Amino acid sequence: MIDHAHDLESVRDATERLLSAVAELDNASVTQSSRLPGWSRGHVLAHLARNADALVNVLEGRPMYVDAAVRDADIERDAPRPLDAQLADLRDSAARFQETGSAPADWSRTVELRNGVTDSAARVPFRRWAEVELHHVDLGIGYELEDPPEEFVVREIDFLTERFAGHPGVPPAHLTDGTRAWRTGREADSPEVTVTGSRADLLGWLAGRRDGSSLTVDGGPLPVLPPL
Repeated sequence: MIDHAHDLESVRDATERLLSAVAELDNASVTQSSRLPGWSRGHVLAHLARNADALVNVLEGRPMYVDAAVRDADIERDAPRPLDAQLADLRDSAARFQETGSAPADWSRTVELRNGVTDSAARVPFRRWAEVELHHVDLGIGYELEDPPEEFVVREIDFLTERFAGHPGVPPAHLTDGTRAWRTGREADSPEVTVTGSRADLLGWLAGRRDGSSLTVDGGPLPVLPPL
């Protein structure tokens, strides 16, 4: 059972960590490159703010974004803003998301995200939590995949292995950190490869944030994952 109220609190905590870290930057730092190709830190911050508003749309039954072009244009428009404007937008958009998430609602209902993807409304807070944690790492300001709460790391590995499960282009794989195990890839009676590593490294590979070079692979090469 997904506890959306618990996840909303986790989003709040993750957002406070992000805001505190970003507040230590300066205007020049915001314009510097993030770890995401082609995006400055300002792009990442703008995306996080607009994503909060987009998930408000989802919870209130509107399209997540008008269309992909408008989404991209909004990020490009907001990316060059100075630090104080970025921080204010992050705070305000996060507050709007929390307010919407705290309103009485049927959390068992199905909602629509981007590209026709649907999910339970109760999963939306966790999706926002993932946005905040992973993009905090993407800023490249000292927050790494070893730093988020263990609960988040395990649940995001759960989410991503489920996402790639049954994918015809991904060989059946057994993933383990030595204590927990996951299965992913196309259907098979037994896995073709076993991938072993720390939870942070497994998450980094699954989420496209690390190349997997620190992982140990038995039974074949490291599977190539489709983009998220």
